[in-house]
Amino acid sequence: MSRLALVLNSGSSSIKFQLVDPTKDATHPPYVSGLVERIGEVDGSIVLKTRGEKFEITEPIDSHADGLDRAFDLMDEHECGPSTVDIAAVGHRVVHGGKLFSGPELVDDQIVEMIRDLIPLAPLHNPAHVVGIEEARKLLPDVPHVVVFDTGFFHSMPPAAALYPLKADVAAEYDVRRYGFHGTSHEYVSQQVAQFLGEDLSKLKQITLHLGNGASAAAISGGRAMDTSMGMTPLAGLMMGTRTGDIDPGAIFHLYRQGLSIDEIDNLCNRESGLKGVSGVNDFRVLQERMDENDSDAWAAYQMYVHQLRRYIGAYMLILGRVDAITFTAGVGENHVGVRRDTMANLENFGIEIDEKLNDQPTDGPRVISTKESKVKVLVVPTNEELAIARYAMEYAK
Repeated sequence: MSRLALVLNSGSSSIKFQLVDPTKDATHPPYVSGLVERIGEVDGSIVLKTRGEKFEITEPIDSHADGLDRAFDLMDEHECGPSTVDIAAVGHRVVHGGKLFSGPELVDDQIVEMIRDLIPLAPLHNPAHVVGIEEARKLLPDVPHVVVFDTGFFHSMPPAAALYPLKADVAAEYDVRRYGFHGTSHEYVSQQVAQFLGEDLSKLKQITLHLGNGASAAAISGGRAMDTSMGMTPLAGLMMGTRTGDIDPGAIFHLYRQGLSIDEIDNLCNRESGLKGVSGVNDFRVLQERMDENDSDAWAAYQMYVHQLRRYIGAYMLILGRVDAITFTAGVGENHVGVRRDTMANLENFGIEIDEKLNDQPTDGPRVISTKESKVKVLVVPTNEELAIARYAMEYAK
């Protein structure tokens, strides 16, 4: 067996993990995938999948350290853990790298403290990342640990895209700027597009659409990010499963003056809005079922969603000046025929023409869904952030 990379994504009450062979392509399933859930609660659980089998235990999990320790024990019990396979490196997903980090970094004590210092920019994510990194380093002290930041790919965006027209000294003092997120996915997918088309990445102008429960768009020229829809936080940009996306900042002030607290507005915008807020559901499969039943709220949410996508695509076409490829990825982008069809509808004057049959045919790998006559290639490319993180981590393997 090849040397493997362990990829960890530590959340506030969960840990996602995969053992990945970085030498395999994206269609190859991970050797191990698993999830530790409900850390700190009485009904904690660990789910492990390996070699086509699924194993699960349900019991209280006191902490991230306890959860990782038990997950490793479960992996070893089924001969797929640290004592039975060759883990050459550990890759950690970190949501926010602020202005400090532009790419992956080998973890040491200083790097951990720098990530800790960024907690005010990502109070829901970075604290859990720090805990996960610290505990994983204790359990696997003899292999390199590497952090990969969601914001890293967008670090080099031009100032015109990265800066907000906020009073400059205030913006600088409080680190208010556009950071962007889903960067690992956008970078990976743009590279896959170039490889799939047999084109030089440095010459391609692309728009990538990462459409899951969270959603973002990116304009990419020559492999470099030129703009992205998410901003200082993952709340900005496209309409999402439970997030508003772009909204007039004055609406926040209005709600506050009407008596809602900051925490209530935060919860409203991040967890109770978007598709869920308009239609009552954030799962696109359920939304489609309701649309099929002519539910007016479901149709309203869907039309808003597509409208936002078309707005960003149009803006990015102008920013890039020329577009060679538009790519859909992530859960909704890869699986919802209607979103792709309606987002790309009636754009023939812009050199974009969808082939309905190709759009309707699902496949596991990358595919073109535009016609041969279309001047702009439209693609569906599965994202694989874990594989990208594993490859970054393996660069530091001993």
